[in-house]
Amino acid sequence: MDPRAELMVRYAGEFWPEVIARSSGSWLETTEGRRILDFTSGQICATIGHGHPRITAAVERALRENVHLNSRMLAPPVLDLAERLTGLLPDPLDRVMLLSTGGEANEAALRMAKLATGGFEVLALTRSWHGMTGGSQASTYSAGRRGHGPTMPGVFALPAPYAYRCPVRHCTDTCDTTCLDVGFDMYDEQSTGAPAAVIAEPVLSAGGVIVPPDGYFAKLAGLAHERGMMVILDEAQTGFGRLGAMFGMELFGITPDFVTLSKTLGGGLPISAVVTTAELEQTAYDRGLLYYTSHQSDPLPAAAALAVLDVVQEEDLAARARERGERLGAHLRELQNRHEGVGDVRGLGLLWGVELVEDRDTRKPATAFGDAVTGACERAGLCMNIVRGQHGEMSACLRIAPPLTVTEDEIDTAAEILDGALTKAR
Repeated sequence: MDPRAELMVRYAGEFWPEVIARSSGSWLETTEGRRILDFTSGQICATIGHGHPRITAAVERALRENVHLNSRMLAPPVLDLAERLTGLLPDPLDRVMLLSTGGEANEAALRMAKLATGGFEVLALTRSWHGMTGGSQASTYSAGRRGHGPTMPGVFALPAPYAYRCPVRHCTDTCDTTCLDVGFDMYDEQSTGAPAAVIAEPVLSAGGVIVPPDGYFAKLAGLAHERGMMVILDEAQTGFGRLGAMFGMELFGITPDFVTLSKTLGGGLPISAVVTTAELEQTAYDRGLLYYTSHQSDPLPAAAALAVLDVVQEEDLAARARERGERLGAHLRELQNRHEGVGDVRGLGLLWGVELVEDRDTRKPATAFGDAVTGACERAGLCMNIVRGQHGEMSACLRIAPPLTVTEDEIDTAAEILDGALTKAR
């Protein structure tokens, strides 16, 4: 590692041990010339691969036209993006706010929901990830809750639909949504009578790639609306083809009151969006909404986002994610058949989780084994995440999310590397 890395604050554990000189498609290259297959898609942001020429061209145009303006000024790429997003999303989602990060977008959606309802209480799923700002961090249960005092008050946990490790000790391998009944009943007992919103991801990615069952979101929305709560769907990691559909909401049959978008929208550049209804936008405006940041409605990232949408639609990357996801899933299930340390394989499209266990009967998480597998993959040239629960020992799940432009050969190569890592780490 370059000794200058010691100058950096370590904000998420240790840094990757090599410096990355360049990136292209699904591949990274270190300053020493080593190639690494990136099956994290740059933290699930490089939707169409690293260094896509369409993004480069869009950024070059923006550099000649508008990079940044006063946040109250609107440039053509911003208006074009708002039009594209509202055209892609179902009615009545037709009002857009553009920001920089997913945490900011969730923060804004929560603020608007509180203004619209007059309440302040928020429900979020255990094992969720919604960002690092105050309100979004308070609604994040998968990590980062310790060591810095209380989070924002009025946030309550709903048990996640984690059938492999049912949080209410009710289901085994198939969720029947009893966790929703338990979670809302518990909220009712604790509520001060000020409901505002429920926030959820279509698939809980950082929590271990937890895929809810059919009917889950319809029930969640019904229980929320019965209590006068808005529904916020956080599509940061699932939007724009990742799950094999343009949005996760299509697969789960829900149109929320707010949808938040980020990561997969910018293709590697920082941009996010809140999309809601005209009625809710008007209500928030009438009640004095103030959410004003330095890089709101920036033209340059909006131009990059338009390029991402062009590629996703023109190349039908949602369909490709379904097709390539079937190939990836088949490889992972075959590894499960041959390696006792693989307890569960689950996913949709090109977002997959491989849960590692010490024993398949007890399902005890194999955290040390997970670290060893991750390290072996890194040394062999494959980058993947390992995600755990809040307390570290709750699970050990490899999160696999290659760019939507990944090739069949790259999927086969990754599976071969993972196979060798699972063997060596034992």
